[in-house]
Amino acid sequence: MQRALNFNAGPAALPVSVLQEAEKNWLNYHNSGMAVMELSHRSKDYEAIHQKAQDLLRNILSIPNNYEILFLQGGASLQFSMVPMNLLTEGKIGNYVLTGVWSEKALQEAEKIGSTYIAATSKVQKYRSIPNEISISKDAAYLHITSNNTIYGTQWNQFPSNEFIPLIADMSSDILSKPLDIENFDLIYAGAQKNLGPSGVTVVIINKKLLSNSIDRLPTMLNYNTYAKHNSLYNTPPTLAIYLLKLVLEWVEQEGGLKVIEKRNEEKAKILYDCIDESEGFYIGHAEKESRSKMNVTFNLNHDDISLKFLQQAKEAGFIGLNGHRSVGGCRASIYNAIPVDQVCQLAEFMKAFKNKN
Repeated sequence: MQRALNFNAGPAALPVSVLQEAEKNWLNYHNSGMAVMELSHRSKDYEAIHQKAQDLLRNILSIPNNYEILFLQGGASLQFSMVPMNLLTEGKIGNYVLTGVWSEKALQEAEKIGSTYIAATSKVQKYRSIPNEISISKDAAYLHITSNNTIYGTQWNQFPSNEFIPLIADMSSDILSKPLDIENFDLIYAGAQKNLGPSGVTVVIINKKLLSNSIDRLPTMLNYNTYAKHNSLYNTPPTLAIYLLKLVLEWVEQEGGLKVIEKRNEEKAKILYDCIDESEGFYIGHAEKESRSKMNVTFNLNHDDISLKFLQQAKEAGFIGLNGHRSVGGCRASIYNAIPVDQVCQLAEFMKAFKNKN
């Protein structure tokens, strides 16, 4: 079959070899006579999958032993509530940096739970950049950031310090895209459906010292301690999604690790941004250059009718998912880890050809 040129923002493309491996074991995993989604989550076969996924993630991201790796459900959207429920203790203030829609949503959920403060925002600039200055409130419980902004195409290149207060990061759209200093963060959460795997599982990496903040009166399934104490097996986890997460992590290792992945992502981003910058204003990038995302390349064309024509002809040429988010319009190419360099080159060539004809 002809694979689509898939530039969707999420759920996004998965490595072909991962899908082929899953297909090979679809009906009969390890001669069990069952598919992975049919295995008991208490079985040895599944427990091995679960543990291998954790071990691979710890190894690839160099996660220290004083951090727990949790597998949850509910996506990043549930974490917007779980973070303040577990960490926004009485008398403390949740500090938020607003860089787009998802950070706004995180703030809105925290406001329902406790006191909040906007430590920085680039909203006035239509979220075209990452703020340069951050002002932390008195009695801050934590500082929350969104590391990459899929809708506006901006990304943090240098993170704030967690020296004085815990740093919390929503990394749903750029985790695993480059090496990280995990100890610079106290909690990282990420919905899987960009770089980690399919939708359905959410990864939380949390410093164990934060677990003492969680209070017993929280609902059991909303308490990080529940997952830490039971190895994320208190209830039935999303077993198939975790299996595919394991396969993606194995693929990252086979590709050479995060330094190789990072170099490839930089190459792909440069191809598209060069195409935009060299178009003499035909394509207009949304993000300021110093804040540009290497995961989501957002741009507009100089007229709405030309933009619609571009998207229609791109779709006819086999490019999928280039429409900008419904809240802002325009165009967006999401070039996560699984997108090959040659597909990005094909998109750039299409963009150049379209410009020359129009």
